Amino acid sequence: MLFLQGNTMLTSITEGILCCLTGKTANLVLPLESSEPSDGFEYVEVKPGRVLRVRHIVPERQPIETEKQVAEKDNADVDCYDKDSPESNNDSDNGSIVHCKRKITVYRNGQLVIENLGDVLHSEILQCQDGDLEPCSTVEVELADYKEIASSPDPNPVPPPVPPPPGEHKPAPPPRRRRRKPKRTVLIDSKRMISSCKGTHSDVALFFVHGVGGSLDIWSSQLDFFSRLGYEVIAPDLAGHGASTAPQIAAAYTFYALAEDLRAIFKRYARKRNILIGHSYGVSFCTFLAHEYPDLVHKVVMINGGGPTALEPSLCSIFQLPSCVLHCLSPCLAWSFLKAGFARQGAKEKQLLKQGNAFNVSPFVLRAMMSGQYWPEGDEVYHAELTVPILLVHGMCDKFVPMDEDQRMAEILLFAFLKVIEEGSHMVMMECPETVNTLLHEFFLWEPDMSRKVSSKTDTEKAIAASDTLHTLKNSKPVNK
Repeated sequence: MLFLQGNTMLTSITEGILCCLTGKTANLVLPLESSEPSDGFEYVEVKPGRVLRVRHIVPERQPIETEKQVAEKDNADVDCYDKDSPESNNDSDNGSIVHCKRKITVYRNGQLVIENLGDVLHSEILQCQDGDLEPCSTVEVELADYKEIASSPDPNPVPPPVPPPPGEHKPAPPPRRRRRKPKRTVLIDSKRMISSCKGTHSDVALFFVHGVGGSLDIWSSQLDFFSRLGYEVIAPDLAGHGASTAPQIAAAYTFYALAEDLRAIFKRYARKRNILIGHSYGVSFCTFLAHEYPDLVHKVVMINGGGPTALEPSLCSIFQLPSCVLHCLSPCLAWSFLKAGFARQGAKEKQLLKQGNAFNVSPFVLRAMMSGQYWPEGDEVYHAELTVPILLVHGMCDKFVPMDEDQRMAEILLFAFLKVIEEGSHMVMMECPETVNTLLHEFFLWEPDMSRKVSSKTDTEKAIAASDTLHTLKNSKPVNK
């Protein structure tokens, strides 16, 4: 069938009707013939019949890489890596040791209390070399919609207070009562080495993970930029996206299935110090890997990833419609994505969308991806347990992810730096590649300045005694990314 630009909508409607009549999904996503050179592209079978396309660029460092490959033969499984083992490149041994200590308490009434008892990093990321490390200060936040949440019933209810005399109106005091019954307590007490990650370091690898409807091609500017600087870069196509295979079963696109795919990719290519860069839904997979492999994930970048909430698919979403209906609506969905994903909707943005192979997935895959975003473990406590330094990048014009979502993420995380790009939107890494590349590179090179750490034991104890950050667990509504 010939596809003419003038009848795209008519063709989509016709194929959608045939899809409904025959019960088969049109335009299945299969491995594509790449127009780019085969060099740098690999096809990895993560499970029988489940093949992902991966762009893997290894810098030319033959002497160092040969030594590293020999050393890695003794560490075949990435889980057995020793974070203190010597590397062939001694540059990785230089860094700063940061004390990561928090007490995370979940109360029965739905409150989350985070006490930062260790070090807190402060830095203007665009001037990362001047970053310093200071003792934590007291921050107390009560999220606005807590009053809309009913507290859990108390097994030993307290009688209602006696009403005050006429003329006196005394507000009810129960903030103190909210903290009465801890449901769960998590203690974190560890030390982490944070170091500058340069392109000349053979033990550094960068992993780029795209979101729903994207492909590894959306990272083309970043992959080219950092590979020229000498970094080893890895970027996979998620199942059903780009040139990866697209199983025709919805269970293949759940969060857990995709997370296991990326675990396999990570274990195959990981070095000693790995930096994860995720966009939108891809941020959730980076969070998963950082939580699973804290000794191997050195830094994380979250681009328009949203708040620290558990994932749960929306039951009132347009993506719950049958695949054949979505196929009919595909031109409208593509236009809506262009309008919401980019700050401008000109010819340049349309070309970027085409070059990035973004939003070019079958309706079946799109529907299964949106319905499969179920990850109840990825809540605020899960994010609060992370000890890795994290850079949050937010496009000011993003219509998919509100600004306050990334702000709440920055509040929950232990070591987080939020940067806003005013001229960017959801696809900020495609709209403003130079700005994003510079921001990421300076974050990679950044390490904390330990000379500014409080040396007096008394002052440190005072700072520890003052630390207390209050949040609410049930305030956040599950969102699709």
